[in-house]
Amino acid sequence: MPFRLVWVSSPALAPIMSDAPCRLYLITPQRLDPLVFRDSLAAALDAGDVACLQLRLKDASEDQIKRATEILMPIAAARDVAFLLNDNAALAAKLGCDGAHLGQTDGNHVEARRLLAGRILGITCHASRHLAMEAGELGADYVAFGAFFPTATKETKHRAAPDILAWWHEMFEIPSVAIGGITAANCAPLVRAGADFLAVVGAVWNHPEGPAQGVRSMNAAIAKARAA
Repeated sequence: MPFRLVWVSSPALAPIMSDAPCRLYLITPQRLDPLVFRDSLAAALDAGDVACLQLRLKDASEDQIKRATEILMPIAAARDVAFLLNDNAALAAKLGCDGAHLGQTDGNHVEARRLLAGRILGITCHASRHLAMEAGELGADYVAFGAFFPTATKETKHRAAPDILAWWHEMFEIPSVAIGGITAANCAPLVRAGADFLAVVGAVWNHPEGPAQGVRSMNAAIAKARAA
């Protein structure tokens, strides 16, 4: 039996953990009108199991992020979906979000952990075991690995393989999030490797039959991979 280090995430993550070994983690489009997007969001969240929603608005002002949060966070909260803000721990705390997701250059992670005491802190670790272990040591609630596949959402500088998910799953208690170009067609190896969450953008919001069908397709693919 392999040696396992028990770095346990905070109780703030408990509501999005479940008996299901892998759940869906939605990331918003980078640009949106929250008054228009809220109907698509509600339809997506009503379509199936979603653990959390990350608001990821690039090049948006603080006022724009605040407005989007005020409109979209209640939709997530009403469905027991955690609402996370990308890039900015201080703003996430100020706006009352459930937590924040930070990249490696998004401020001081130790300070972010302090600001988000009792809330969720996730950290991007690319394809690095070292960065993931550092994140675990400072108290991250989850580590995110990727990109696993080509993606048009952002410039890809790092490529990860499923074996990093398997290693993390064997060694640590903290959940992992797989990200980068994930679709219903390619997600099975990540589920089988032990990813706790699959983060998706285009697979849901750009689905040809709409976001609700995107969520249903992802959940069906996750269930099929688990059963294999």
